[in-house]
Amino acid sequence: MIDLRYVKKLVDMLDGSTVDSIEISSDKGMKIRISKTPAARGAMHTVAPVGHVAPPAPVVAAPVAVAPLAAAPAVPRAEPVSTLAEIKSPMVGTFYSKPEPGAQPYVHVGSQVAKGQVLCIIEAMKIMNEIESEIAGTIREICVSDSHPVEFGQPLFRIDPNG
Repeated sequence: MIDLRYVKKLVDMLDGSTVDSIEISSDKGMKIRISKTPAARGAMHTVAPVGHVAPPAPVVAAPVAVAPLAAAPAVPRAEPVSTLAEIKSPMVGTFYSKPEPGAQPYVHVGSQVAKGQVLCIIEAMKIMNEIESEIAGTIREICVSDSHPVEFGQPLFRIDPNG
């Protein structure tokens, strides 16, 4: 029978120490293992037998031609933080930039848009969903091609709110 108070004490002791795991076996074949890091399910832990290790063979140095040191590669600079706002797809569907075939697109790069203005349509399950701008600004990038599929959360437009 397992004394749960004993197991709780072991867990508390393990939490407050640098020891990663404890394993206790009884002479009746019962085994308890408590570990901070979970082992992979079904994983077997094996220990290799310790044997005599031969010392490494001596290394004889041969003359080597030394090339001059090259200049260290330049550290890439962090990308500047973008001030563009993204309009993301609220659903999975097909992106349409215009209200119907042959019509002009709702917007193009450089268009000034107002909050609530229709930017595109996403067709989902044969329903045409108008996607409106969440902010006013200038369209700086259209991230999807007309009639292409989009995923939920995929950027559709990048808008400069200061432009």
